Amino acid sequence: MADEIRIARVEGLGQDPALRNAPVPLASDGQVLVRMRAAALNFADLLKAKGQYQEAADPPFIPGLEGAGEVMAAPDDCDLAPGDRVVLSFPGTMAEIVAVPATACQRMPDAMSFEQAAGFQVAYGSSHLALTMRGGLREGETLAVLGAAGGVGLTAVEIGHAMGARVIGIARGPDRLDIVRAAGAEQVIDSAECPDLKAALRAAGGVDVVYDPVGDKPGEAAFGALKRGGRFLVIGFAGGRPPALPLNHALVKNIAIHGFYWGGYRQLDPQALRASMDQLFGLFEQGKLDPVAGSVLPLERLAEGYELLRSRKSVGKIVITL
Repeated sequence: MADEIRIARVEGLGQDPALRNAPVPLASDGQVLVRMRAAALNFADLLKAKGQYQEAADPPFIPGLEGAGEVMAAPDDCDLAPGDRVVLSFPGTMAEIVAVPATACQRMPDAMSFEQAAGFQVAYGSSHLALTMRGGLREGETLAVLGAAGGVGLTAVEIGHAMGARVIGIARGPDRLDIVRAAGAEQVIDSAECPDLKAALRAAGGVDVVYDPVGDKPGEAAFGALKRGGRFLVIGFAGGRPPALPLNHALVKNIAIHGFYWGGYRQLDPQALRASMDQLFGLFEQGKLDPVAGSVLPLERLAEGYELLRSRKSVGKIVITL
């Protein structure tokens, strides 16, 4: 094994990561050493680099929150062994080799590529756990997905369809809408061409569950189309600010508003995370999920990946190969 590895490192807040060489990490008690093959970018990586993420990190730090690779070494008391292919969820995945707690790793399906697996957990995990545990989405209900062509939104469309819901996908531009429709949306709405989203959703029969990674005005409009007893899932604020939701309407219409942060379940309910991921892997093996990276770039082009994320020009997840 080489004495050094390549890593990405954020060296100051407000800066994109730079490529550096670093010593090979050593695994301490309870840690697994993983040779990373791919890692995904999330909107949270942009926020973290600006010091605006809920789990702040002081520079210098290695970016990345999830990825996939091969186990190099594992403690005797865990169920992993060298050579196992795993997904992992832990800060600092943009490095060729990482040392992480064994609990952060989970075996991945044999048929799943590292590129597919790298961006699977946060996006599919957020959608699955939010729609099942918080949203209580039922077969035959109507699900509206904002930012439906994004890395997280597209998985909500796919999972909602797999659960038997009628999915309405909201995204910008005909090309992106074609992808949303192919993922399982029964109806699509072009946000760039829709002057009144609330009216459009009401005309479509109203909504039982809103999945909102966007916030801002689109979130407010979608909230206004919820039926009585509806559920509003607060996933993120890619639109720049949280939606201003009228709580008096929530009271009168018995609407539930659920905040959902997938990473928080590592402490809140880690067993729910693992059970959700097991179910998702099962859906993948049954051919009901088809994770596709929007862009796959080598580590040398990480800056390009950050720009794609910032400009929201990529459809699906941005994956960095290592």
